[in-house]
Formats: sequence, C-alpha cells, structure tokens
Amino acid sequence: MSQIEQLSSAKGKPMILHEGYIYTVERTTTTKSIFRCKNRDCKARCHTNSSMDAFVSQPTPHCHAPQPDRVPAIQLKNEIKARAATTDESTSTIIHSVLRTYPLSAAGQLPKNESLMLMIRRQRTTETVDADGRLPEKLRKTYRDEDFILHEDKKLIIFTTKTNLSILKQNKHWFADGTFKVCPDDYYQLFTLHAMMANAIIPLVYGLLIGKSAEDYNLFFKKVLEQDNFQPESIMTDFETGTIKSVKDKLPNILHKGTF
Repeated sequence: MSQIEQLSSAKGKPMILHEGYIYTVERTTTTKSIFRCKNRDCKARCHTNSSMDAFVSQPTPHCHAPQPDRVPAIQLKNEIKARAATTDESTSTIIHSVLRTYPLSAAGQLPKNESLMLMIRRQRTTETVDADGRLPEKLRKTYRDEDFILHEDKKLIIFTTKTNLSILKQNKHWFADGTFKVCPDDYYQLFTLHAMMANAIIPLVYGLLIGKSAEDYNLFFKKVLEQDNFQPESIMTDFETGTIKSVKDKLPNILHKGTF
C-alpha cells in the first residue's frame, strides 16, 4: 500500500496527499473513505481504509499533471490552525514560526498575511451550536446581561436588545445597510438597522440573512416591527432591489431614501 499524507480543507474536512495530487473526501462508509481529485475537472478517485492512512484501491488516472506547489500552502494553513487551537502563542509568533520552513518554490501559493491572521482569529473564536442547533449561551446575552437574540432559525438570526429597540422606536429616521464580507458561512449577509444617538449613527439591530431577496428582507422587518408600535418617518437604504421592494411592502407609509 502507498504512503498517504493526511490534510484538512479550509472548512476542516479530510483531504489526502499522494504523489503531488490532492484529494478531497467525497463520502465515507463504515469500512472505507472515497476521495476525488481536488481539481473538479479531473475524475480521478481513490479509496482508503476508514483511518484514511492506506489505500484499499489505488488512484485512477488523472487528466492533469501533479501540483506539488499547492501542497505547502495547505500544510501551512493546517499547522497554523492546529497551533491557534492548541497554544496561547501570539498571532505574529505563530505566523513567523510557520513561515520559517515555507519553501520559496511555493511562494506564489502563499496566502496574504492578513488572511493568515484572520484564520487564527476565527480558529480561536469558533463557537459550536448546541444539540438543537442553537447558538451557545455566551452569545445569547450582552455584557449587561440583556437578552441579545430576538429571533433564531435556519433562515434568519436577529440580534438586538430591548434597550436597542427602545432607541429605535424613539428615532423617526432609520438607516439600513447590508454587508456580504463579514458573515458566517451558513448565511449570505449581515443586514443592520441604524438610528441616531448622541449625534452619531449607531447599529441597533443585526440580522444574518440567507439571501438578498425581498422575502429575506420581509422576514427581517416583520420580526422587528412586531416587537413594538414603531412609527419611523423615513428610512435610508442602498439601491438593492430586494430591500426596496421590502421597504415598500413592510413600511409603505414612510419616506424611502436611497444611497450608494
């Protein structure tokens, strides 16, 4: 049987390395694991034992050459994650240490320093859900011990407090914004409602949405508006089609302003 090196994908799923080819797990059974080539244009596959440390059937032919230069970057990410999870070393210490052994021949595959730092932060702040798929208790309360979860299901999570909703109610002019860059993998965007407080616009309600359709925004606004008798006079949003339709549906009698 041929030697196998075990790796993990960015999402923690099993990968194996053999003779310069990288394979990702396709499915597992009680007795073996089936892997396919990481190159999705290639149909090569192989079967390993359940421990993923030996082949039970050799890899089928690939349609491309090996890509050994991609391996060091994956190994580097694996080592960074392991050290972030098991040590108290600083972010800079971990990065500098693992880069010492990184081969110059694979410099073109080296992730940016910012990406490596973010990887460490995410590894150290990962929270698991409970048996019912709910967020852990430490994320359900604010530092002032206020309830922070307004709504939670697979389509939408809304974070806010009674204090925030009270401030929102007092304000007649609302601002809404969505970002797609800072969002957990299971959701599509972070959508926020803002209002004025002490001469500053502050976020008061945070929503994790699975999409950007009018239905997604409708559910968000519905859950917020049913908490109190809100009577805003205006709302400012971007020109996202789904947002515009939802505001007209859920807040039909207020002034809607658009902004880039």
